[in-house]
Amino acid sequence: MEPKNFYANIVDPTLKWMAATPAIGVPDSREARVELMAIAGQESEWKARRQIGISSYYPQKVGARGYWQCESTWGGPVALDDVLQSTRRQIEAVCSSLDIPGDKHALYEACAWNDTLACAAARLLLWLHPAPLPAIGDKEAAWQYYLRQWRPGAPHRHTWDAHYDVSLAAMSTS
Repeated sequence: MEPKNFYANIVDPTLKWMAATPAIGVPDSREARVELMAIAGQESEWKARRQIGISSYYPQKVGARGYWQCESTWGGPVALDDVLQSTRRQIEAVCSSLDIPGDKHALYEACAWNDTLACAAARLLLWLHPAPLPAIGDKEAAWQYYLRQWRPGAPHRHTWDAHYDVSLAAMSTS
């Protein structure tokens, strides 16, 4: 998906909805928006809802889900487990609003086809970080934030700055 369309159709409406829904109540900010955009670019290049190539390397794994490549101990490492354990009230409100069962298995699978859910789960994972979101333009701090929350198995620092720049540009044209 083109990043400007990704932003306009997924990130912008999801973050507005999350902030406006009292049961969720997660603040919206430009910092959250650019971080979410850059992470989706880094993880999937705004293209893949299911992890590509995982079965050839790890046949026992089913791979990550959604543009943010959310994972769970059921299907891989830990990001969705963190969201379920630490933001249960918020993720249950998201799931209820989207008519998705709030259990770990349903949440994991639904992230592959429900972009609002995947974006909300990614935003909740960012919200769990104890430090404020990095300032707009601080690519290194944004990279460190991503590393801390996503814990990628094979981080690629050399692609981050370009994804960050594309994310800022997509936000400014919407």
